[in-house]
Amino acid sequence: METRIIKQMSDFVEPVSRKDFSNFLFVHLQPYGDPINDIEECIDYALLENVLAGGFIIAVIDREKIVGGLIVNHTGMKGYIPENIIVYVAVDSNMRGKGIGKMMIEKAISMCDGDIKLHVEYENPAKRLYERIGFKNKYAEMRFKKN
Repeated sequence: METRIIKQMSDFVEPVSRKDFSNFLFVHLQPYGDPINDIEECIDYALLENVLAGGFIIAVIDREKIVGGLIVNHTGMKGYIPENIIVYVAVDSNMRGKGIGKMMIEKAISMCDGDIKLHVEYENPAKRLYERIGFKNKYAEMRFKKN
């Protein structure tokens, strides 16, 4: 297995194109995922060249196929809102339970300056992994959607 760190658009090289990566996340985040255009916006934000924004992407490839993906966005904040957010973590459903998710999260932690948050649905089985790694359940998030 190969792990790639993507920090700019030119880092997307076969077999990991931007389109393939966003499609991978869209499929393998289900049933907890977002619309494809939200995933693509997150990718674009992660690759911004701005000290107060940006982030990075981790892609895991096995036999020329994406089997894991993670996106970190830098928030530009600190303290009350952590400096980093793991926006998406997904592992191919046929590869789960092999340590890929744990490896990606530990790599992301080592690459981040400052604290990290992530959102996880209460019933998502990956929540146990995040807790074992050291994430704590601090808040229930609520959102108000303006039309």
